[in-house]
Amino acid sequence: MDTHTTSLSSQTISEIASRSLAAVRVFERLGIDYCCGGKRLVEEACQEQGLDAATVLSDLDAALANRPAEETDWNRATLRDLIRHIVGKHHEYLKLEMPRLAQRLEKVMKVYGEQDRATLGALPRVFHDLRTEMDLHMHKEEMVLFPYIDRLEADVNSGRPVPPPPFGSVRNPIAMMEHEHDSAGAALKGMRDSTHGFAVPDHACTTYRSLLEGLRELEEDLHVHIHLENNILFPRAIALETGTR
Repeated sequence: MDTHTTSLSSQTISEIASRSLAAVRVFERLGIDYCCGGKRLVEEACQEQGLDAATVLSDLDAALANRPAEETDWNRATLRDLIRHIVGKHHEYLKLEMPRLAQRLEKVMKVYGEQDRATLGALPRVFHDLRTEMDLHMHKEEMVLFPYIDRLEADVNSGRPVPPPPFGSVRNPIAMMEHEHDSAGAALKGMRDSTHGFAVPDHACTTYRSLLEGLRELEEDLHVHIHLENNILFPRAIALETGTR
């Protein structure tokens, strides 16, 4: 194990993921939780999932070494730019894609709901709850938390005194958002488990196939979305507020 790989072994999964989307893609491919459950070491996650830690660390090291030069380093970008990215890419994706998935799910349930009750039975409730929660979650972020973080960064950078927020500390709404992220992560896991990893049955029609593929894409996008907030935006906002950046 070389020096770089040894260094990775002492970092948490979220710390490694925050360095590059190249690492995120490795975790995603292996099914390692890097957003809500990212406070663990790689070795611990590998033990739980029966993966060889040395191989995983080597894969991560290679991915980080070969990451695209044009990739944005969100640890160095302004929080304003990071927020704009999250809202413009990930919030917009959910606002557009979840209604489409809801329509596909309704059609699939009408045709296959009884036949595939074992895999589809829980999907309508879980998906509805996830959609409802994420709609409210994004609204709170866009109307309250994100504008405060934007103003906090501007005030700190300009040397102006930071007005006390109505919620006491940025840690308070962040704790709520992270709790809701945990709930979203559990919903995604529930959908993945019930459908056996979004496996497409042989008898599935085009709409059925596009539903399962859409749910797989939703999972991947929401994992990255949560990662950018939990592992980069929120810690940096707390550091700004406490003066430890």
